[in-house]
Amino acid sequence: MTRERAVILARGLGTRMRQAAGEDLDPAQAQAAESGAKAMMPIAVPPAGAGAAAVSRPFLDYILSALADAGYTDACLVVAPDHESMARYYTGAGRPRRLRLAFAVQDEPIGTANAVAAAEAWTGDDPFLVINGDNYYAVRTLASLVGRGDAATALYRADTLLAKSNIPADRIRAFALGVIEDGRLARIVEKPTPEQAAALGDAFVSMTCWRMPPAIHAACRRVTRSVRGEYELVDAVNALIAAGVRFEAVVAEDGVLDLSRRGDVAAVEHALAGVVVDP
Repeated sequence: MTRERAVILARGLGTRMRQAAGEDLDPAQAQAAESGAKAMMPIAVPPAGAGAAAVSRPFLDYILSALADAGYTDACLVVAPDHESMARYYTGAGRPRRLRLAFAVQDEPIGTANAVAAAEAWTGDDPFLVINGDNYYAVRTLASLVGRGDAATALYRADTLLAKSNIPADRIRAFALGVIEDGRLARIVEKPTPEQAAALGDAFVSMTCWRMPPAIHAACRRVTRSVRGEYELVDAVNALIAAGVRFEAVVAEDGVLDLSRRGDVAAVEHALAGVVVDP
């Protein structure tokens, strides 16, 4: 059986989640927000029947379940050194049934390239998916990258995200933009300025949904800090493109749910209300 691997970037500090206040969260959700633990945010599951008690599951359970539905067999969570509570859950009551789960520690939150490099020993010589731990991707999108060579990415039209996601226009404009030429990713710009976005023309939005070749690890180690002081995954991708690696571009027809702020919780719960969770 072919192993399909997925790396989930779950190390972030959750700065925006910590900052916002005043949203209508239950005590468990408020605690998760205050800790910045976006991936472990409790998401309410509708009661199974009349009189049934309400339950909730971590947002990450939904992500893992979608991965299993899409055909992935193994997942690695890139986490902070103090990830004991998450590990207890996923080695205990929350142990996945359909996925083999591992952990990789990113010592410092110094960028997405550094986070991906932290999983190198786990990915080995296999291609692997990279996604965010605070985004829920449609099963169809995740499945579109299974077995698709060594290098590919799912990209989004801005109007698709506006129509099928919980992401407002101002937030979409802050995401990375990629240019597609002849079915491949020609270049990608992280957090483009309005001038850069205009110069890119008919660009597509990247929501960090990549099928990465093993060579990405060496590229991640070579990048230097960006103007934001981080080691950026897009810089490593651009380096591989410059070296001749072809990233096949898949235009996604579904949206993405973003859970980066407290105000996102209600919309995410509503959107996931009918989703069966079985990681």
